[in-house]
Amino acid sequence: MSDTRTPLFTPVLLAGCIVIVVSFAIRASFGVFQIPIAEEFNWPRAEFSLAIAIQNLFWGIGQPIFGALAERIGDRKAIILGAVTYAAGLVLSSFAVSPQAHQLYETLVGFGIAGTGFGVILAVVGRASSNENRSMSLAIATAAGSAGQVFGAPLAEWLLSFMSWQNVFLLFAVAVLTTLLALPMMRSPALASKAELEESLGAILGKAFRDPTYTLIFLGFFSCGYQLAFITAHFPAMVTEMCGAIDPSGTLASLGVSTTSALGAISISLIGLANIGGTLLAGWLGNRFSKKYLLAGIYLGRTLAAALFIALPITPTSVLIFSVVMGALWLATVPLTSGLVAHIYGLRYMGTLYGIVFFSHQLGAFLGVWLGGRLYDLYGDYTAVWWVGVGIGAFSAIVHLPVKEVPLGQRALS
Repeated sequence: MSDTRTPLFTPVLLAGCIVIVVSFAIRASFGVFQIPIAEEFNWPRAEFSLAIAIQNLFWGIGQPIFGALAERIGDRKAIILGAVTYAAGLVLSSFAVSPQAHQLYETLVGFGIAGTGFGVILAVVGRASSNENRSMSLAIATAAGSAGQVFGAPLAEWLLSFMSWQNVFLLFAVAVLTTLLALPMMRSPALASKAELEESLGAILGKAFRDPTYTLIFLGFFSCGYQLAFITAHFPAMVTEMCGAIDPSGTLASLGVSTTSALGAISISLIGLANIGGTLLAGWLGNRFSKKYLLAGIYLGRTLAAALFIALPITPTSVLIFSVVMGALWLATVPLTSGLVAHIYGLRYMGTLYGIVFFSHQLGAFLGVWLGGRLYDLYGDYTAVWWVGVGIGAFSAIVHLPVKEVPLGQRALS
């Protein structure tokens, strides 16, 4: 069969990785701007936190929209629209001098991430992949987001050492637009079945919305967004303020990490580095074992790691250990969740269906980022909001267990 001769590394996959690397490098850096922007304007922590929370919310709102646009007007046109919107949001944000302006312009950044992020890219990569390569292809594209995270926060920290945050935003806007040079490689063959091609979007949405399994997947992805967005937005500041001092004669200091601020930025990079391996492993396992049980295990692992981290004294060593453990579980949920959606509901409208599920992820992201800033201003630290994340993570571990991991059409016939 021709399906078995489809290579793993295709031009579509390579182009998708390029777009996601840059998009996620910039997205992962926003936590580094928390303190500089708040200090320049003397704002409460909640103000810029709300801007990042709005960014995450509109990323979620935009995901099914861009997924549907990609299926209607083409993947490349949708990505171009997303990149231009992303860049516009960054440029306008660089001129913002009030919390309200930042919060308004982050809606554009959020839509831009939706157009250059997982929803559109994973859908086109999924359609361009053979059945046996799909889980691994999705994992590689997801790992590309982690690769961006590896250098995104440290790059922002380094740039801030010699230029203003406004100029960093402008530089990032240029970087987003350069990804469009990779789009000529993104020509996806239609590998959906004849039945999937003939089925309307309204029909498959109706079937999915009536299916309890789709609801469970939707609910389960909420905690992923809460945990990841909270850590991306607040962990650098949390480490800066709550971590014990770095030993000036120790290994970290000898490597140039002499302040907790630098450790906070490095922790985000370390999470991304560990996640490359974790995500690729999840993709490999997803081809061989039940995706729902793998997801439940990932959420359980995150829950235990987060509970131990906050219950014990926060030290440079515990920060490094937590970053590696959480990193290994970080985006491992994405190829499994997107692969589960494709497996159960088909490839034709994967972008839209995954986009709707991803909206739950971003609702959690909004809550995690906003609540992080709000409870910080109330209590002076991040302990309370961290424990909320522990509870939500345990909920997601449980809610995946009843998922029926069988294609919808086969289930109806059985």
